[in-house]
Amino acid sequence: MKNYINQLRKNMLAPFNGGLGWVRFGRGLGVGSLLAILTLILFVASLYSGSVSIPLSAITDILMGRGSADHPSWQYIIIENRLPQAVTALLSGASLAVSGLLLQTAFRNPLAGPSVLGIDSGAHLGVALVILVAGGSLSKGSLTLGGFALVIAAALVGALCVMAILLMLSRLLQNNVMLLIAGMMVGYIASSMISLLNFKATAEGVHAMTLWGMGSFSSVSLDRLPYMVGICVLGLVLSVLLIKPLNALLLGDNYARNLGISITRTRTLLLFTTGLLTAASTAFCGPIAFIGLAVPHIARLFLGSANHRTLLPATLLTGSSLALACNLISTLPGEQGVIPINVITPIIGAPVVLWVILRLEK
Repeated sequence: MKNYINQLRKNMLAPFNGGLGWVRFGRGLGVGSLLAILTLILFVASLYSGSVSIPLSAITDILMGRGSADHPSWQYIIIENRLPQAVTALLSGASLAVSGLLLQTAFRNPLAGPSVLGIDSGAHLGVALVILVAGGSLSKGSLTLGGFALVIAAALVGALCVMAILLMLSRLLQNNVMLLIAGMMVGYIASSMISLLNFKATAEGVHAMTLWGMGSFSSVSLDRLPYMVGICVLGLVLSVLLIKPLNALLLGDNYARNLGISITRTRTLLLFTTGLLTAASTAFCGPIAFIGLAVPHIARLFLGSANHRTLLPATLLTGSSLALACNLISTLPGEQGVIPINVITPIIGAPVVLWVILRLEK
């Protein structure tokens, strides 16, 4: 672990070491450009590919606003299904990947990810209470809230409650390792409560929870998409503001303090940003595994640098590309229905995690 951290510090300082700095900058620019092009290609492919076969010319006409009078169902599929699904995958992948990068840098732990602090477990618990206890709807007088809106609200509330607990603990625990362990314990408590609710629930309720837990980018409709876009964009903007403090933290807390960085304030903002991004993704798409854990390592491998000025944009684009690729695989032409995302992500993410573990043993 110590060798891994020292290597990260060395890579972070490399861009400032003479001529090598220009090489690193050029490599970062080239990698970023390629990732941006790849993300765009995968986004367009997500619009043109799906389980329903639609002529390419008809898809182009629909996207250009000319519609398809002979096949109104095609317009519904493209505008109401594929477009929101592609945008959801784009934002969810970026959000989870950036969350993983923030946590791995802050805790100086290569195996930290969005799920490690229990934030997604809080979202999962909120959904479990709604589906398994409230039966999918809540009523107060003449006001009734149910369906997808209630699931989203419950997931956000659950995630934000865990985040509030972590923010409180961060002021009591000055050690990052202790805070990491505390977050894991909060996650375990939430997971235990979910298991208890499943044990007491009906078969229909357990089935609904199982489906939600498999993850999907297809559950966000066009009218709900602006809410997810707003939350994710806010979290990503906050993460950009953390680039300088993260670079300082990578060199150690004492070094960061000498640069005038407030460790407590930075950690609070980092937890809030991570919680916001993880809550948004989990609330709208369900718990998506491995993207937050694996993608930052893939981005570091591409760049050969730990400088967040280039690493954060590369991680964002890599997460979006990976999520869009998984979305394409989940909606292969000829397949009946949509394959759950969590069936696909471990196939890609698990080898990366194994590679990281093997590096730590060297």
